[in-house]
Amino acid sequence: MTAARSPLSPADRPQLGLRERKKIKTREAIRTATYGLIQEQGYDATTVEQIADRAEVSPSTVFRYFPTKEDIVLTDAYDPVMAAELAARPGDEPWPVSLRHVLRKAIGVGIGEEPEVTRLRTRLMAEVPAVRSRMLESMSATGRLLAHAIAERTGLDPDGLEVRVLSMSLVAGLMEVSQYWAEHGHEADLADLVDRALDVMQHGLPPAGKA
Repeated sequence: MTAARSPLSPADRPQLGLRERKKIKTREAIRTATYGLIQEQGYDATTVEQIADRAEVSPSTVFRYFPTKEDIVLTDAYDPVMAAELAARPGDEPWPVSLRHVLRKAIGVGIGEEPEVTRLRTRLMAEVPAVRSRMLESMSATGRLLAHAIAERTGLDPDGLEVRVLSMSLVAGLMEVSQYWAEHGHEADLADLVDRALDVMQHGLPPAGKA
């Protein structure tokens, strides 16, 4: 869950210099080339050399922006959205309400801006071991980001056990929701699946036959 682009609307985004605009353009060209090739020929058949050729950059440029091919697949805008939304919630709002709002907002970014890419990414997470493994590695960074946002809102220690457990539970829950969604053909409403996951975190497992 590494940030790909700003969650802000165009009117809210700060004006960027030419160098930063070029970086964003290059990053997006690499991502677009990667997803296009994967849709055409599959993940394993897609090479960094092919991605670089289609994006009109060198392989070294691809690696400068994305350390691995898996990182290209896993870039998204969830992290900054979750942190910003959590920090902005009212301090006296019940935690379950805040969490539902934050996670729905984060997922809405992906579904609203890049629905086909979001579906492809979750399918690759479910089907490609290398992508799933890299996702597990990247979860720690997302967990730390959420831990700091939770700590700022509550006054608790971001390195405290309780904050770390909560933040990593949220990240792991999102990953399982995404994989479940893909395994079931993306038929269910993703936000509803998130609500079900939060119900488990809040209330525990439902009675047999009620899930």
